[in-house]
Amino acid sequence: MPVEIPVEQWPGRVIEETIGATPAEGGTRSRVVKVGGENTMPFMLTDGEMPNPPRIAIEIADRRPTDWSPLLLEAWGDVVDDPANWAKAAEEAGADLVLLQLSLTRDGGKPTTAADAKALTRAVLQATGLPILVFGPGQVDADNELLVAVAEEAAGERIVLGICEEKNYRTIVAAALANGHLVNGRTAMDVNLAKQLNILIADMGLPLDRIVMDPTTAGLGYGIEYGYSVMERLRLAALQGDKMTQLPMLVTPGFEAWRQKEAKVGEGVPASWGDWRQRAVLWETLTASNLILSGADILVLRHPETVKRVRAFIERLMAK
Repeated sequence: MPVEIPVEQWPGRVIEETIGATPAEGGTRSRVVKVGGENTMPFMLTDGEMPNPPRIAIEIADRRPTDWSPLLLEAWGDVVDDPANWAKAAEEAGADLVLLQLSLTRDGGKPTTAADAKALTRAVLQATGLPILVFGPGQVDADNELLVAVAEEAAGERIVLGICEEKNYRTIVAAALANGHLVNGRTAMDVNLAKQLNILIADMGLPLDRIVMDPTTAGLGYGIEYGYSVMERLRLAALQGDKMTQLPMLVTPGFEAWRQKEAKVGEGVPASWGDWRQRAVLWETLTASNLILSGADILVLRHPETVKRVRAFIERLMAK
């Protein structure tokens, strides 16, 4: 007797968003990237449609990182000394998007200026045809100064500016409005906080299809189950029709995985932990894979081998 597979249909849908702009659209990107658009839980392709697979962004820094694992620096080689070359290498490694992370200071300890931020943004835009995201150093005053400059330099390119938080969203949203960009709104792992920030940003007049929701997460073994639960609840609310949760989600498994000791430490650990290189890449890969299943639309990764593995995982899920 054949078994009938139940189908669960939802009244809501995640908003489809476009990152990047081609010359015909007023930008210089070789292609755009679409995210979101699904009307079902992740990869439940018998229940609904998922027009866009999760997208992979590779994080690059504006200068050689001093706090990254030596395994990451080894994997990328000399390109870490030049953001433009690093952006090219990220594209060659299979990225859909490039995320430029700005630092608080330049080499030599001098503060990063608005002029620096403009020059870095322009160099990356010229080096790759991929759509880009640009995140500030994470301090309110510096973020406001640098991201306004970035928004002006990249006018028309439809980039993603981050990070918008409750304490600083007004300036960044205003810059996005004036220059045709999207914003990344980040909150602590909490459904209500995420929804409230989306409301605040939308109240300034930024259309919902230009807001990316960043609910934050944790690395494998460090609270990922809580982040997973929050993302799942946000996606369920979106599919049930809650307009202010119907935004694509971005998460940063690269940052989270590589700051944990299982990925960072190669000496003085139990032999049962196994080979450091394999363990570190697996930590990022498994963190990312879990977040894909919880509804992530954009994953920000660091290691090129992780990119290959996560891409293969996504392709297998989409094929089914």
